[in-house]
Amino acid sequence: MNTLKEEKWLYTISSKKPLINLNFKEIWRYRDLLMLFVKRDVITVYKQTILGPIWYIIQPLFTSVIFTLIFNNLANIPTGDGVPSFLFNLAGITSWNYFKECLTGTSGTFTKNQNIFGKVYFPRVIMPLSIVFSNLLKFGIQSLVFIGFYLFYVYVENAQIKPNTSLILLPIVILIMAMLGLGLGMLISSMTTKYRDLTFLVQFGVQLLMYGSAVMYPLSYFREKLPEYAWLVEYNPIAIVIEVFRNMTLGVNSFSLKEFIYALVVSVILFLFGLIVFNRTEKNFIDTV
Repeated sequence: MNTLKEEKWLYTISSKKPLINLNFKEIWRYRDLLMLFVKRDVITVYKQTILGPIWYIIQPLFTSVIFTLIFNNLANIPTGDGVPSFLFNLAGITSWNYFKECLTGTSGTFTKNQNIFGKVYFPRVIMPLSIVFSNLLKFGIQSLVFIGFYLFYVYVENAQIKPNTSLILLPIVILIMAMLGLGLGMLISSMTTKYRDLTFLVQFGVQLLMYGSAVMYPLSYFREKLPEYAWLVEYNPIAIVIEVFRNMTLGVNSFSLKEFIYALVVSVILFLFGLIVFNRTEKNFIDTV
């Protein structure tokens, strides 16, 4: 009598998955594909341009100059004692850009990659993860530019600025920005499979969100001028992250551990919620895209 033996399959593809499914083992198995997508995102964006990756540097510099002329010189928005306006804006834009690029890049995961998803299997979460990692390289380049101007103002212009001891929390700040952008991006990407209007809403909404995220002004100034609407910015986790980033690097304003923990908790919740919706959508998105 032959006995039946259970066969161990190398791969098992099933539509039945837990709500929160971030299979690190499977992602690690497809790490080469992840790196391939990261390389694609970095190279193809500026492949046929003249300046190429130099645009990574030009964008924050020109934006900082415009913000300095309009918001600081024209509108007289203060940046703190001894803090150069240009460096204040560059710090805000550098941190904001990483969150923005993660959000806008991952928000079109299903619609932009429907041809790939319909032909071959791989963990779908690799696609938004690759965008987060590729933008981390861009954030690193812009951070080096920020450090260069920082040293210029300290040693040439004798600016009275210094890093805060909270700088040791910088990796957590970067993680918060990544989780906020990734979680919100996966959520929007899942919804755009049915509601294409969200694609236009993201482009418009990100611009409005920037003005409510303390990119070009300190939180203390907003509280002073518009105390009745201060809660709109105070409960915005990305505004808290930008404020913390400036406090770490420039020493402006005060570091609030309570607000920092709030931003961390919100980012984790948003990431998990976005992952749940993303996992549920990937099962049948090909029928609605």
